[in-house]
Amino acid sequence: MLHGVLRENLETFLARARERDRPVPRFVELELRAYLECGLLCHGFIRVRCSECGHDRLVAFSCKGRGFCPSCGGRRMAGTAAHLVDRVLPEAPVRQWVLSLPFALRYRLAYDRELTSAVLGVFVRAVFESLRRRARPHARARVRRVQCGAITFVQRFGGALNLNVHFHSLVIDGVYLASPERGTLRFVPLPPPDDEEVERVATRTARGIARLLERRGLIDADPAETDPLAHQAPLLAEIASASVQGRAATGERAGRRVRRLGDRVEPDVLERSSAPLCAQVAGLSLHAGVCVPARDRARLERLCRYVARPPIATDRLSRLADGNVCYRLRRAWRDGTTHVVLEPLELIERLVALIPAPRANQIRYHGVLAPCAGYRAAVVPAPPMAQPPNRTAGTRPRSSTPGTPYAVQGLNEAPGSPALTAISANAPPTAGGASALSVEAAAPDISHPASAPLGAAPLVGPRRDRGRPSWADLMRRVFAIDVLECPACGGRMRVIAAIEDPRMIRAILECLGLPARAPPTAKARPIKRPGLPFPDDV
Repeated sequence: MLHGVLRENLETFLARARERDRPVPRFVELELRAYLECGLLCHGFIRVRCSECGHDRLVAFSCKGRGFCPSCGGRRMAGTAAHLVDRVLPEAPVRQWVLSLPFALRYRLAYDRELTSAVLGVFVRAVFESLRRRARPHARARVRRVQCGAITFVQRFGGALNLNVHFHSLVIDGVYLASPERGTLRFVPLPPPDDEEVERVATRTARGIARLLERRGLIDADPAETDPLAHQAPLLAEIASASVQGRAATGERAGRRVRRLGDRVEPDVLERSSAPLCAQVAGLSLHAGVCVPARDRARLERLCRYVARPPIATDRLSRLADGNVCYRLRRAWRDGTTHVVLEPLELIERLVALIPAPRANQIRYHGVLAPCAGYRAAVVPAPPMAQPPNRTAGTRPRSSTPGTPYAVQGLNEAPGSPALTAISANAPPTAGGASALSVEAAAPDISHPASAPLGAAPLVGPRRDRGRPSWADLMRRVFAIDVLECPACGGRMRVIAAIEDPRMIRAILECLGLPARAPPTAKARPIKRPGLPFPDDV
């Protein structure tokens, strides 16, 4: 349905932007057009064949979009979660710290990479300072350094597809005490913070952000002078500002709030709700109520999937009789809103605001988990050992990573998962498989699994030392589906070719009786101006 809405209205959206002399930035247009080619066999595919019965299957290429594509976002969610659990996060308790920002700051951070990094640095330093302060009773004279670790996901979306830049930080709920004399790195778990500690972290973060904005001259400054986005991409600035406020940016409903459905409640009768381990200071909202125990790797992977989830759940998107789009909220708002209604062009505006700028990293690593941290090799789980298939009996397998001078005490390293050699990580799902990965956004309550149990189906094949699991591994790991199993005889399928030549693509699809052309994209519709008839009425 999302593909159809974009196919019918994309050219109209681009034409109206050009007519207003506010063209869409190139990286945004490329992302939108690439989504229209995602999962279509006519734009290229790989061919897999069963070695037993010769059954063939075609798997279409994906767009690998970073913005809103449900299929690519779902694959990235599963791959990122598996990589973090197997290769990055140690067997230690992990607490999620969620920081929501004021509306004005959300707009500033949407396309300012440097300011985003600076604000995130203030927040992470406040959390690490809280950990170090609570770890002082455990530190002794022989301990020289207290190390912390965290991974932050910069999320750009809210529950109603609005632009809402906020941070989800997975922080190791403890500290590492390094003793250079003994060459050891000891992990010390810490008790959970109380409400006062969370409020202290929120206060410290608010003060640090205020000082940062003051140093940069962004407080009480003229927005026309301090907003480079308004000069470089005025349409993007207009759409981002409207999306943050929950309003329409262009068209007949420009400036008006998004339409809502549900049993609405007057704001005057709403009471301020307070939850444990939550704090609100100077427009900032901080929550630290979700924690995963040290050895619950399945629950940790579900939490990683939640923070890395795509912005759109396609099963909650529907088309109304008047042509508008209705998006069902996963959880009703405090005022009783359950659905938001968007016109097709309003939906495209929301999608445009969700596309991050080029070279803007959405995942950040801090402390001992940073790529160049000195203690990282002693903390993260070791990669799987490469085992040749015909290894001589009695010989020891050689580790793929050199030994480190620090030994972790009281911490068991979780081995990485083995991987198959069939479908590479670049192999996307078919159009049918793509919808399966459009997982509904999970709630912060991770007691309910977002997918099949971890390890529901065993992996087959020798262990290999690779950075990320293949697509076949992810499908089997998340959904307990073996995409390399032949549907005809149950044998194993393997990749035999990658077809990219347009003439060969057309010949194969026509031979198989499959569509050789992409669905047509609707032309731009004319704009009806006051006092002027439509061309069809002339």
